[in-house]
Amino acid sequence: MGRLLADHLRKRADFLRAQKGVRRSSAGLTLEVCTTPEPVAKAGRIRVGFTASRKVGNAVARNRAKRRLRAVAQAILSEQGIECTDYVLVARTVTLTRPYDALLKDLAQILTAAHVKLAAQAEAAKLAGDGDDAKRSDVRG
Repeated sequence: MGRLLADHLRKRADFLRAQKGVRRSSAGLTLEVCTTPEPVAKAGRIRVGFTASRKVGNAVARNRAKRRLRAVAQAILSEQGIECTDYVLVARTVTLTRPYDALLKDLAQILTAAHVKLAAQAEAAKLAGDGDDAKRSDVRG
């Protein structure tokens, strides 16, 4: 797998869709993952969003936390991300003080776990979809 290019998530609907997907947390951050919808999916690209609530701190602290998340995402997601997938990294208060190497390790661990869960959900949806199609074709004749 080569380096993937990343687009930024900008619309609230994209963040809300990711929120309903797979969520994994670590000490330094939370990761939300979902597949990119067909109309906007591009081969060789991922979409990434960053968020920090007011619990993280004032505007300066939130911006610093998001900058740290951007750096970690650039290092890890460009190599280990799956194309046509949306990723949202959510800052925690610890994100500000956690060492950079620990943040890299946190993201790598939860990314692996999220990919496993996302693949399992996709497989389950595929199996459920195949069963429904077979039932519909039997009913229609």
